[in-house]
Amino acid sequence: MQSENRIFDDFVKFVNGAAGTFAGVAREAEGTARERAREWIGGLDFVSRDEFEAVKAMAAAARDEADALRARLDKLEAAAATSPAAPKATKAPRAPKAG
Repeated sequence: MQSENRIFDDFVKFVNGAAGTFAGVAREAEGTARERAREWIGGLDFVSRDEFEAVKAMAAAARDEADALRARLDKLEAAAATSPAAPKATKAPRAPKAG
């Protein structure tokens, strides 16, 4: 009976050791896979989230400025069209065609 417990204890120790080894191998494989993925993605032309957000903010500011300038231009054109002393638009002379 004593020998059966010892065999069982040895088997449990062996299984626990194997489980720890497999867990270590799994962690190592995961770390290696993550590193390979970083290298692969780093080789592509991706931008970081911070860079993306900065460019997005710049584009929004440029769009707002363009909208403000468009509104200002429309207001000036409307004022020029309704002004009684507004000069009439003339067409620029065309350059002669080379023959």
